[in-house]
Order: sequence, then C-alpha cells, then structure tokens
Amino acid sequence: MDRRQFIREIFLWSVGATLTIPRFNILPEALAAEKQASLLSLAKGEDSAALVAQVLRQLGGMAQFVRPGDRVVVKPNIGWDRSPEQGANTNPLIVKAIVAQALEAGAKKVLVFDRTCNEQRRCYSNSGIEKAVNELNDPRAVIEQIDQRKFVPVNISRGTALTKWEIYKDAIDCDCYINVPVAKHHGLSGLTLGLKNSMGVLGGNRGNLHHDLGQSLADLATVIRPRLTIIDATRILLRNGPQGGDVKDVKKLDTLIASTDPVAADAYAATLFGMQPDAIASTVAAYKLGLGEMDLARIKIVQA
Repeated sequence: MDRRQFIREIFLWSVGATLTIPRFNILPEALAAEKQASLLSLAKGEDSAALVAQVLRQLGGMAQFVRPGDRVVVKPNIGWDRSPEQGANTNPLIVKAIVAQALEAGAKKVLVFDRTCNEQRRCYSNSGIEKAVNELNDPRAVIEQIDQRKFVPVNISRGTALTKWEIYKDAIDCDCYINVPVAKHHGLSGLTLGLKNSMGVLGGNRGNLHHDLGQSLADLATVIRPRLTIIDATRILLRNGPQGGDVKDVKKLDTLIASTDPVAADAYAATLFGMQPDAIASTVAAYKLGLGEMDLARIKIVQA
C-alpha cells in the first residue's frame, strides 16, 4: 500500500465508510504528518451580528461552508420554555445572524428546528428564536416544528453504546449542517455543548441514552457530522442546567466559539466554566474515536 492509499483508507475507516481496519504497512507517523492542527475561531463583543461575522471571517467566511443552492440546517438549542436572559437556549440574535450569513452565501433553504423538552410552541416563541428567524423576512429561512414522520432509523456502524437510532432526516440529508448550541451546565453530563446538542435531532426515548451518555453522544457524532460548530457563550448557565430559570445562574461572557472540529469546540468551551476538557465524558469518548482534538495545546486558536 502506498502512502496516499493508506491515508484514504484511514479516512474512510474514521468516518465509518468502511469497517476494514487499515493495514499499517507504512509508519503511522506518516498520517500524523498530514494532520494539521484543529483551528478554533474565538470572538468577543456585544454585537451579535458582528460576533458571528468575526468568527466566520477567521475561518474563511460562510462561503467556506455554504455553497450556492445548498440546503442548510442551523440547529440551535430551543429545548426549554425560557427567555433569552435565562440562558437555557441559544441566543436568538446569534441564530438570526448565522441564518442571515447562510442566506447571503446563497443557500437555497435554511431550516431551523429542535426537538424540544418543554411544549414546542412555547419554546419556539419564548426563546425568541422563532421571532428572530421570521424577522429576516426571507422565504428561504424556515423555522419548522418537528414532524415525527421525518425520524428515520440510522445504523451507527462505529457505535459501541449505540448501533442504531432514529435521527431527523433533514439533519443527515442536508448539504450543510451547522450546530449552534448554547454553553451551559447540565446536571447529568456536567456541561451541555456541541456534542450534547445532537440530542435535539433524535427520535425515540432519549432518556435511555443517559446510562452511558458520554459514549452515546460520541457514537452519534460518527453519523451526525456538522460542517461547522458555533458555540454560543454570550450567556452561559453556570448552575441548575439544563433548564435553568434563575437569571442569577447566568454569566454574561459575550463570547462565540467556532470550529470545524466539534471536539475542539467542546474542549475549549469547557474552560469557560473553569473545567478541563477531560472532565466531560463525551469529549473524551469522541476524541478516542478520532472525531477531533481535545488537547488544547494542539488546537490553533485565532482571535482578532
């Protein structure tokens, strides 16, 4: 096997396209030499549109991720019947700015949705996200309530805790999936960040995942593959998550994190809570699956 073929087989194996373990007839260091440091874009400020523009610009702009004619999913956290000030959902102004950027890049359609925990209509309304998307007044931008008929069974070939689950069809069939979680405390997982936000595209009884949540989220990440993760840390929920409720539990950071590497994004976001990346089980499990970088020293952070 030549070096090019070796790298190709490693790639196919890593994304689950083949179950054949690559043959190491050349030194694995050759692959390490090919791997570039994960890039993470960081921006701070009070203007949501400017924040989004800055983190995207440092990654080459939205045109790097959305092509003209693409069907795009922007997946925020809209899970809770809470106001933006309570920090339980993604900041609606951040969502609005991301959708606007995708439209400007030429998206044919931008779909925004979440499978909520509280009553869906109230979550969409009280989070402010429904209003923010509709304010764009563009028929290509659609905020859609979950349609139960769109959940389809998906085999998770690389999964260990999970080998099959129902996933929302639009999340896996779109041309570009942009994951936009809010950074917050979670009573079971410690924090809920990008990998945890994938639960909003799952059908079935999601409570069954909690017995091995970290590994389950990593397994899901082998099939739910965002082209871009943007973590909203404009307000972070320090306590009583994921639902929150008391604004005293919220800290205003005016920070946005973006990366094509979902593990790196979660790893850095943990530090905003005074935690190390290895404190979050899903980050460790996803790293072990080769889905991204969790070593902060190996992540290139860019900030204007």
